[in-house]
Amino acid sequence: MSKKISILIVDDEKSVTDSLYNWFIEDGYYVKCAASAKEALTILESETYHIILADIKMPGMDGLEMHRRIKSLNQDSIVIMMTAFASVDTAVQALKDGAYDYITKPFDPDDLSHLIRNATSQINLKEENKTLKDKISSLENVEDLIGESEAMMQVLEQVQSVASSNSSVIISGESGTGKELVARAIHSNSPRKYFPLVSVHCGALPENLLESELFGHEKGAFTGAMFNRKGRFEMADGGTIFLDEIATISAKMQVELLRVLESGKFMRVGGNKEISSDFRVICATNKDLKKMVENGTFREDLYYRLNVVDIKVPPLRERKEDIPVLVDYFIEKYCKSMNREKVDIDKAAIKRLEEYDFPGNVRELENMIERALVIGNSKSIRLKDLPLESGEQATTPVESLNENEKKHIKNILDKYDWNISRAAKILQVDRATLYNKIKKYNLKTSGQENH
Repeated sequence: MSKKISILIVDDEKSVTDSLYNWFIEDGYYVKCAASAKEALTILESETYHIILADIKMPGMDGLEMHRRIKSLNQDSIVIMMTAFASVDTAVQALKDGAYDYITKPFDPDDLSHLIRNATSQINLKEENKTLKDKISSLENVEDLIGESEAMMQVLEQVQSVASSNSSVIISGESGTGKELVARAIHSNSPRKYFPLVSVHCGALPENLLESELFGHEKGAFTGAMFNRKGRFEMADGGTIFLDEIATISAKMQVELLRVLESGKFMRVGGNKEISSDFRVICATNKDLKKMVENGTFREDLYYRLNVVDIKVPPLRERKEDIPVLVDYFIEKYCKSMNREKVDIDKAAIKRLEEYDFPGNVRELENMIERALVIGNSKSIRLKDLPLESGEQATTPVESLNENEKKHIKNILDKYDWNISRAAKILQVDRATLYNKIKKYNLKTSGQENH
């Protein structure tokens, strides 16, 4: 048992209560006995029991009436009725009134133990579900959208406004502004929050891999398809699917996506069985989809199907008043992760940050603070800890870290003759992520570079 289960036994026959008491004590339960319904109700006014075993036929108030009184006390107890009369009518009435089950006397110890174990499992499951729901609710604002500027207040208002609906949403904004964070905020405040939020980075995958990722595939659908695999649409049933970099998908994928959005049905790659899934779509893009529609690179019908609500996330340079708040948030976040006391930041350092335009937006600021905490040795972040040279906007830490990553990936690829599977294994990433990095950094083999 995950916790000590309490049982209240109610029966006017002392031989019954004594035998049941000894059985359950031996099995590790907490047990109390009552000789009448009235005594049991008095006990329940001040104590709560997980399981109540009550005889149906008792002098004065019977077990059925006692069960109704227990319900009026808003008790969550599981009630099991006991009777020496195998009366179907009485048992059915007890079940109609909400009793968990009934058992007839004389008891078979194995049957009774099995019944109590089942009831205990249900109690534990209910408590686990409650704990999980409480945990999820407490997580809703863990990754809160940080900012007090008017621009961010407008974003927050839009999030609150659209969260309760099932409408499709496009979140637009520059890279690093926190578009995925907005998507998570919408999902975690929606009725779908107890179901999955499934994210797909559309720009990270070639068309054939993206199709398999979204729709899934059947065994043998293509070389390397060794087993059936669920797609992201199927995984998102009941929840939300977040399509990042939606502007990068091909014309063919645009047609496929439109069909799924209109019907809610699709087939796995290589399959012939239609699958239904109930999901909400949230997209993100750093491109101007409207212009893409005008120049013919993005389908107009898909654009209007997706763009029921458009949330624009402002760049950090347009909400510089949020910089001190964000800095404080990131300092606290990384001090906790580094298991060190929270540090301050010098006024000169804050001033320099407020003067900087942050082409990498909030992501760049976060990286700067993490770097400053790593290299700084004092109890505050100083101006010299920031990667900003006097009078100019120097190379950001995001760029320098990316440059290191680029060189490392290139070295591994060259070392293993550009064997993608082997390189991905060495780098401890999946093939799709590695393909994305190759595309991001425009990496080429030595032979390609020489041409």
